[in-house]
Amino acid sequence: MADAIVSSQAHPPVSVPADAGAPLPEPGARIVVGMSGGVDSSVAAWLLKQQGYDVVGLFMKNWEDDDDDEYCSTRQDWIDAASAADVIGVDIEAVNFAAEYKDRVFAEFLREYSAGRTPNPDVLCNAEIKFKAFLDHAVSLGAAHIATGHYARVRAVTALNGSPDGSPNGTPNGTPKGTRFELLRGLDAGKDQSYFLHRLSQAQLSRALFPIGHLPKREVREIAARIGLPNAAKKDSTGICFIGERPFREFLNRYLPTRPGPMIDDQGRQVGEHVGLAFYTLGQRKGIGLGGAREGSGEPWFVARKDMASNTLTVVQGHQHPWLLSTGLQAEDAHWIAGVPPVDDGTLGAKTRYRQQDAACALLPPWADEQVTEPAAGRAGAVATAGATGVAAAGRFSLRFAQPQWAVTPGQSAVLYRGEVCLGGGVIVSSR
Repeated sequence: MADAIVSSQAHPPVSVPADAGAPLPEPGARIVVGMSGGVDSSVAAWLLKQQGYDVVGLFMKNWEDDDDDEYCSTRQDWIDAASAADVIGVDIEAVNFAAEYKDRVFAEFLREYSAGRTPNPDVLCNAEIKFKAFLDHAVSLGAAHIATGHYARVRAVTALNGSPDGSPNGTPNGTPKGTRFELLRGLDAGKDQSYFLHRLSQAQLSRALFPIGHLPKREVREIAARIGLPNAAKKDSTGICFIGERPFREFLNRYLPTRPGPMIDDQGRQVGEHVGLAFYTLGQRKGIGLGGAREGSGEPWFVARKDMASNTLTVVQGHQHPWLLSTGLQAEDAHWIAGVPPVDDGTLGAKTRYRQQDAACALLPPWADEQVTEPAAGRAGAVATAGATGVAAAGRFSLRFAQPQWAVTPGQSAVLYRGEVCLGGGVIVSSR
């Protein structure tokens, strides 16, 4: 499919390539754009409007527990989104998904922290809210597609022998039998957000458009300034959406009780006391409350282990301490974008945290030489038992890295790539 060209008399043409979303709908089709108040989603809406689509903006309110708090930017974000929509010339409505968010995302967030893991709620928010609740609402408005300001791309691939994901009739969006969709990295490597989108399904990708996925952030801001968007210079949002800029421990303490316990070093010596294992994550340096120990090396302290059974936090000195390095991991709750696990052809790479460089790895069945349980009750009670066979066994897999990886953290996502294609991934259970 050839690139479509966006043009207007007032502004230079901007290319919206086919991999902004596949297949691109016909001009005039209704597309609902998730407008957050930021510059990325605003430019995405403008690009589609210039392309000739019937664009409707939708502002999602996903949190309201402390909406008038000094750290919550929802009101200003709505003002910015509405102002941008006015400049672009599209209608916009606000929809409250706070109940769905609390049930599908925040409850899981608290369960994971209570179990001693460090979840990534943005991954679940994309799968459950932005590309489920939002998509359902967009369909009710007569839209066949939704669009967001994510830095990612989608490519349609026609298979010769039917759909590789096992669906006999292709996707529910009218694409041909045997057509599947690949999630690609955004071309701006520093802004690529495919990591957070790795749990999207074929049905979700078949309706998703990412109009700015082919653009560098610099050009997005240039477009916004050129067309007079009021949020052209707005600072990018950072951190977890419902926490904002507030101190994380302060926020978490509202919902989880503190349970102090011993803090020990790699020799088993007590060096302090922690406030509760839920408030620490592997690899954490700041907020531990230790300086250079009298008998230590003087190097910074890092969180290395959390023992939920004994309520003990283990800390070590030095960024490259062996206890912070892992040659493999086990993950569960696997999701593969194609519907089936990828074939390991020796070209796979994985990220165990956002912004990490791909680490060469081998995709393997769950570990069979030991029983690996989680540090608490576990995600849905899952246990990897000896003798599990196949990468897809009960949705679990393991990775073996070519080089040791730093601070592989239970609860975070292990996401696999082959070149520019994001294949899917799972939730890290343990490492070794």
